[in-house]
Amino acid sequence: MSTRILVVYYSSTGNTAALAESLAAGARETGAEVRVRTVRETAPEAAVAQNPRWQAWIDSGPHHALAELEDLEWADGLAIGSPTRFGGPAAQLKSFLDSTGGLWAKGRLADKVATSFTTASTAHGGLESTLLAINNVFYHWGAIVVPLGYTDPHLMESGNPYGGSFVSRKSAAPDELALGALRVQGRRLATITTHVATGLKRGE
Repeated sequence: MSTRILVVYYSSTGNTAALAESLAAGARETGAEVRVRTVRETAPEAAVAQNPRWQAWIDSGPHHALAELEDLEWADGLAIGSPTRFGGPAAQLKSFLDSTGGLWAKGRLADKVATSFTTASTAHGGLESTLLAINNVFYHWGAIVVPLGYTDPHLMESGNPYGGSFVSRKSAAPDELALGALRVQGRRLATITTHVATGLKRGE
C-alpha cells in the first residue's frame, strides 16, 4: 500500500492554494497517494466583497473538495496550510482543526506525521508564529512534527526551517523559489511518513 498524504489548506486569494499544490506535487514524486482538500469559507459576503482578489478567488471555485474528518483518518501524513492572520492561522482553517476533538479523544490522530506551511503579505507579518501555532495542534494530537529544516541546498535561499512560506509583496503570486521549497517539503513529508509507517507496522 502506498503512503497516503493529505494536504489541507485555506486560501483567500489563491497563494496558499498554490503552495498546497506544489507540496502535493512533491509528495507524488515519491509515489505517495495524495489528497488535496480545502476548508469552508466562513467570512461574511460583505467582507469578501471589499477585496477584489478574494472575491475573484471565490468566484473561480470550487477549487478542491472540502476536507472531512474521514480524510484525516485516511492519511498517514498530512500538511496543513493557511495564510497568516495577525500572527496565526485563519479562522476558517482553525474552525476545521477545532472540529477534530472526537478523533483526538479516540487517539485516531496520534502518530500521524505532520508539517505546516503559510503565506503572508509582509516579511515580518507572522510567518513563523503561524507555523508554530499550527504545529501546536499537532503536538496535542500526538502527531510527529516534521519541520522543513535546511535539509536541501534549495532551502538555503528560500528557507524557512519551520515550514514552507511565501511573502506576497504587492499581491504577487508565489515564485518558483517558494514553490520549489514546497516541493521539497512534500517529498520530505512523504519520505519520512513512509519510514514511520513501515516502522509502526513492524512494531519497531
